[in-house]
Amino acid sequence: MTIPLVRSKSTLQNQTLDDRRSHMQLVSSRTISFIDVPSLAIVEAKEVLFHDEGKGFLLYLSGGDLSSTAEERVVFLELREALIWLNEPPEDQGSFWP
Repeated sequence: MTIPLVRSKSTLQNQTLDDRRSHMQLVSSRTISFIDVPSLAIVEAKEVLFHDEGKGFLLYLSGGDLSSTAEERVVFLELREALIWLNEPPEDQGSFWP
């Protein structure tokens, strides 16, 4: 499976996940509740942070519903960005979504 890179602050801008085969470790995950504007329903987004040995961090974002139309993103993070994500106060969670 190939997931295209959405945003990168490192030099890995033109790579996909298939190009970066290595061992990854789950660091943290969280669920963020928000109101879906079109339906006014409360939905949940998932954010999962992985550590990729020697290559930094990978943040997987899955928005809204669990259907095949759910928006998914992969963001490669440097150490500083990963620490910012880990230490976000509850009111700022979800800040990595544009």
